[in-house]
Amino acid sequence: MPVRRPRGYFGEDHTTLGSDILAVLKILKLPEQVLGKEEADRLKTIRPDSWYPIEWLLGLMEILEAHVGPYGLMQMGRRLFEMSHKQRVLQVAKSAKDILYGIDGMYHHANRGRGIGGWQVLKFEPGLAHLEKNTAHHCLMEQGILTEALLAVGCAANVKQTQCFRDGAPTCIYEITSAFIDRRWSGEKP
Repeated sequence: MPVRRPRGYFGEDHTTLGSDILAVLKILKLPEQVLGKEEADRLKTIRPDSWYPIEWLLGLMEILEAHVGPYGLMQMGRRLFEMSHKQRVLQVAKSAKDILYGIDGMYHHANRGRGIGGWQVLKFEPGLAHLEKNTAHHCLMEQGILTEALLAVGCAANVKQTQCFRDGAPTCIYEITSAFIDRRWSGEKP
């Protein structure tokens, strides 16, 4: 049975940075137990700054979903942000607005290929935003990336998915809400 992908994702020559794949090891205390010895040993050969086929990462996320569940995938996203994006992003991002409008750039920094999808801000107003994504990555892992990125700029927020391509929707939609409507949200002075 073919794997379902979101509308607009074709994934031609889609590769991802090794640091994204290494996030899997950061959330597992006993990787051999969850992934098997062969796959755990294979992960030890990954170089953070090299490029690897996306299928490897997508397959690992399926294993994680089956063995450690949704919170494990969200935790993977949080570690992935720390390993692949945080240092670079915090040089320019100072608010939730910067993160939400910059998430597509983050994605394309760590993923390359043709027709690999991306992110788009559908709505941005005080304390509320809607984002659409049509990447092949597991939605809960992406939720973890968004949550950690928002925390990194000091804007705690609730990130929830309102539609998911894995459940038959054409793309994924995230709703981001925050009690912060000051500079932490908009980046603008009151």
